[in-house]
Amino acid sequence: MAACRIFACLLLLGLSCSVADGLGVNWGTIATHRLPPKTVAQLLQDNGIKKAKIFDAEETSMKALAGTGIEVMIAIPNDMLAMMNDYDAAKEWVKKNVTRYNFDKGVNIKFVAVGNEPFLKSYNDSFTNITFPALKNVQNALNEAGVGDTIKATIPLNADVYDSPRSNPVPSAGKFRPDIGDLMTQIVEFFSQHGAPFIVNIYPFLSLYGHSDFPIDYAFFDGTSNPVLDKGVEYTNVFDANFDTLVSALKKVGFGDLPIVVGEVGWPTDGDVNANVTMAERFYAGLLKRLAAGTPLRPNATIEVYLFGLMDEDAKSVAPGNFERHWGLFTYDGQPKFPVDLSGKGQNKLLVGAKDVEYLPRKWCAVNPSATDLSKLADNVKYACAHADCTSLGDGCSCSGLDARSNASYAFNVYFQTQNQKDESCDFQGLAAVTTQNMSHGTCNFTIQIVPSASSFRRPQLGVLLSAIAGLLSWIYF
Repeated sequence: MAACRIFACLLLLGLSCSVADGLGVNWGTIATHRLPPKTVAQLLQDNGIKKAKIFDAEETSMKALAGTGIEVMIAIPNDMLAMMNDYDAAKEWVKKNVTRYNFDKGVNIKFVAVGNEPFLKSYNDSFTNITFPALKNVQNALNEAGVGDTIKATIPLNADVYDSPRSNPVPSAGKFRPDIGDLMTQIVEFFSQHGAPFIVNIYPFLSLYGHSDFPIDYAFFDGTSNPVLDKGVEYTNVFDANFDTLVSALKKVGFGDLPIVVGEVGWPTDGDVNANVTMAERFYAGLLKRLAAGTPLRPNATIEVYLFGLMDEDAKSVAPGNFERHWGLFTYDGQPKFPVDLSGKGQNKLLVGAKDVEYLPRKWCAVNPSATDLSKLADNVKYACAHADCTSLGDGCSCSGLDARSNASYAFNVYFQTQNQKDESCDFQGLAAVTTQNMSHGTCNFTIQIVPSASSFRRPQLGVLLSAIAGLLSWIYF
């Protein structure tokens, strides 16, 4: 997705297929406390996930994926695209991040993502002139390294690279954006010549979030009272409509049969009134059943998708919205949030959680019951939330019903956990104290953080942050 990245993919070969036939998720790592990469790799395997999409080629993640057989899409971030315009630099990158792992029981690399949504309008053409040369150099470097037949370079693109005119906002009228039309035609032709798919990120949730008049049922897959009519075809959900708008755009430039992969699709579980476990479960149940049926313009053709995302990431930018930290199928510690059947058969059950997770001691930070002068409470809560994740406290979110003291305790505790429970991180000018009483109740969870792994904490790259900020402006709906 734009910004906020997040990882992986689900390929369903029909309703009769098993999870082992091809499942995956985007694996994002913008968190203050990461599970050890080997724990995550085992989590993928325990759930039969066969494909993973990561947002770089970080060494610990790659080593954890080695020998698993999981198909991997690695990535070159936007801030490296200019460097990839130099062919020698592209060859060196391929040597370091691809051929290095190309051995028996190494990493099963399938794709190299060149940039991430580089043509967002909000980038003001920052990457427009350097993305295609980078793509060509990377693919040529893969070819020269002898792996180009099995590893393809491609570009994950935002849905804002195509649209339908306002005068005829239906999928069959889809076309590439005029300002990049010629460029997109060249890129699509390159994909076709080299056997690479068109990768697009589609987020029905953001269509709903970004438009107050968006019909909520149209974001899901169980019918709507106002379908979009297009030449006798009824579109009852925005996912199909968005996907087929791209199909139409590809047809108009002569590549209507080019394979399409949905690089990111999902539903957050917190951070907004429409982001909760119930709605996420509804969305995934409909999506996963739908994939084997195809869309009106590509009927009976299984859609390959990378679900977004694997786990919550508490350090992602919240510029697009507080929901950005809550896209995971799993919580921050690798535990399943809701029942789901990744085979699409509708036999929902909880996924297998991460094993042998190490937690910090069972203690929390709360408002000191002995504190009498609370005049500085608001300022201290503001400080805590500026340095930790308080997105669950928003209106309509999982902890929105707390009273003032519990609200402050939540903020103090999340800061305390982020700081690895250091004694000095639970003081707040005498307003806070450590407690062994778990204050969680209802939907509001006062977490205990996991023991940080050697790979914590990795800050997001600039390109990821900008993509996140821009993403809300780009979602097509009909």
